[in-house]
Amino acid sequence: MTSQNSRIFEIIHKDKGSNARVGKLITPHGIVETPQFVPVGTQATVKSLTSDDLKEIGVQLFFGNTYHLHLRPGENLIDKFGGIGKFMNWDGPIITDSGGFQVFSLARNKRRELGERDDSPTLVKITDEKVEFRSHLDGSLHVFSPEESIKIQHKLGADLILCFDDCPSYPLTEEKVAKAVERTHRWAKRCLEYHKKNNKKGQALYGIIQGGVYKKLREESAKYISGMDFKGIAIGGVAVGESKEEMKKVLDWTMPYLPEEKPRHLLGVGEIDDFFEIIERGVDTFDCVIPTRLGRTGFAFISPPEGNIKNRFRLDIQKTKWNKSKLPLDRNCDCYVCQNYTRAYIHHLFKARELLAYRLVTYHNVYFCTNLAKKIRESILRNEFKDLKKQWFV
Repeated sequence: MTSQNSRIFEIIHKDKGSNARVGKLITPHGIVETPQFVPVGTQATVKSLTSDDLKEIGVQLFFGNTYHLHLRPGENLIDKFGGIGKFMNWDGPIITDSGGFQVFSLARNKRRELGERDDSPTLVKITDEKVEFRSHLDGSLHVFSPEESIKIQHKLGADLILCFDDCPSYPLTEEKVAKAVERTHRWAKRCLEYHKKNNKKGQALYGIIQGGVYKKLREESAKYISGMDFKGIAIGGVAVGESKEEMKKVLDWTMPYLPEEKPRHLLGVGEIDDFFEIIERGVDTFDCVIPTRLGRTGFAFISPPEGNIKNRFRLDIQKTKWNKSKLPLDRNCDCYVCQNYTRAYIHHLFKARELLAYRLVTYHNVYFCTNLAKKIRESILRNEFKDLKKQWFV
């Protein structure tokens, strides 16, 4: 295990033409090579894939959700099994979020469901002390505070855990986002204090930067969180509806204030073109549900030249034109699915609504993203990142 004062990140190489970098993220359950894509396993499962699948694919780190795991099966049960890894038979590194994004999303969704404004009252009660909310499963009442979120994550047993933060929606006025930033900072201090007193498993706590699409607030938050004794830094609030250009601006504003020696995680971003843009700006790890979500709806990732910015590197396998195709999902992919199944067969599975359809395309998409991150790492080590990016952005 890592000690309370030891660093968990080592930079191996920096790209000469950008802020991209290759590093090692050291956890109690193994080393994560960065930059690294992190698939989301919301409820202790990357949907339709087994733990052996993840290992075969080459996944090095996966993302669990504190909100959902708290509601079921509950952190106490998972703790009795020895943590989320043993519970799901995964012996590799795990990162969990704080539950904050889901709680605040629940508040926004309830307002919109009722046809109310984003700043109107809601069944989710938010104060500076804590957040009270009702489960979307059974309506039971729950309370999340900074201390409670960390306590739950301690029991879940992930290697990397996140502070409880106020994740503002988009669009929102600068005044309202400023209040969310202030609350996030206060909660960060409380999370860190509780964690230092109660961390018994060598878990590394990340602080979270907020600030919406406002330069002043992003810089302020980056400075504040970077000045605290966190093991890593996460950047939040960039997957809440803003444009890709706004996302890139947020990273450009934020990155100059982050300590080089700490790992940087970008929350909720991971479309194929995003890989190059965020890694180029210095992001080390990033998670996203898109590969698995798209896989379940019949969209497979494809590489150039067939894949491009125009088609968003996606192939819709449900289109009739693939019903007789002997091609694999991606001609350049060496994953198990592409080596063994045709577009025609997978097209048939979707039309017949066979469960195998979801599994095969999900497997391919997670492999595709994991392998692309590997290719980018290798290109950085050779100082050829810009060349690789040009091949994908023709």
